[in-house]
Amino acid sequence: MLLTVLVFLVILTILVLIHEAGHFFVAKKLGIKVEEFGFGFPPRAFGIKKGETVYSINWLPIGGFVKLYGEDEAGGGSLKIKDDPFDKLRTGRLKIKDTQRAFFARPVWQRASVVVAGVVMNATLAVLIFYIFLSISQFKTEVPLLGDHKFFGVTQKNVSDVILSSVVKNSPAEKAGLKPGMKVKSVNNDAIEDTKQFIGKINSNKGKEIVMVVEDIASTGQKIIKITPRVSVPKGQGALGVSFFTSTVAKLSYETPVEKIFSGITHPLNLLTYNFDAIGYLVKISLKEKTAAPLSEGVAGPIGIGFYVGNVLQIPELTERILGLLNLAGILSISLAFFNILPIPALDGGRLFFILVEGITGKKVNPRIETMAHTVGFALLLGLILLITLQDVNRFILPFFSQILGK
Repeated sequence: MLLTVLVFLVILTILVLIHEAGHFFVAKKLGIKVEEFGFGFPPRAFGIKKGETVYSINWLPIGGFVKLYGEDEAGGGSLKIKDDPFDKLRTGRLKIKDTQRAFFARPVWQRASVVVAGVVMNATLAVLIFYIFLSISQFKTEVPLLGDHKFFGVTQKNVSDVILSSVVKNSPAEKAGLKPGMKVKSVNNDAIEDTKQFIGKINSNKGKEIVMVVEDIASTGQKIIKITPRVSVPKGQGALGVSFFTSTVAKLSYETPVEKIFSGITHPLNLLTYNFDAIGYLVKISLKEKTAAPLSEGVAGPIGIGFYVGNVLQIPELTERILGLLNLAGILSISLAFFNILPIPALDGGRLFFILVEGITGKKVNPRIETMAHTVGFALLLGLILLITLQDVNRFILPFFSQILGK
């Protein structure tokens, strides 16, 4: 558990620090004064001032931040900027000689560049991660499918598998060595592609020994299982004593030179567009079944991601473990880039929206209105994070401790 937490914190911190580094370096390049570059979030543990910037280590060891000179003041509505802020600005908070280095006093294009820089860094990091990921995996990978989605710029083949979700104690399945998570590849040399076909083969062979080929995900190998389905079936158990479901996987292969050259860009874009299709699919099911369960189960917060990291770390094969962590880091990085650029108050996209409005109209948005929008947006985001976290506690934490206490 400790290793899982550490790996998760390292991944998330790198992604956030890369994002903040984008703001930092562009601001420095444009001559905007950077007051602090923090590792983690306050309260501050200690800091070192180098030049005009404080480089700090903070007690909450996740992510980071960049504090720009004049950024908070501009958003708080305490400064009045006239036609020429360089010459006519009067304030007791800022020294006149430093006014031109304040974030709020810079031209629209410079402020927009600083805001967008974090998103660009996350997108660039995602591209780099997926180039490494695909190079290690020989430009082949798999994506579990919800609904029917077509990926672009890659050779795609959809394959369906029947996967065992549970095994009843003392059942023929348990005695034969079947375990949850195994894929059923064939029964009596007939390939199995869906649950209906699997059920048909089992029911037609009750009382007869059958030969099943299963794939053990944990060991990434296939096993031959000999088992006899029961004629007399206990209520709710089935002839084998297993429950199962059909899982469809898109096998993606970047084969041509052009596909490989652009794979680092194509793959994260494919994953991003697929995520929206998947969300739409879950929304459709939720509306059809008149319950939010399908949609809520398809969303995870930090706790859910942490448990996914734990599952990846349990993969026996080192290469597969590395690929799993790279895939997660890449997905998180491109997701951070996309959601941060959306025009949502409190995010970079929300700040960019107000800057662009100023650029189009030639007038600054009332700082009080902007501050209120960011405050409300931040509160709503915190509320959403809280709801997702509570859901993750019910889905992951409580079952986890129940299992430990049960043992």
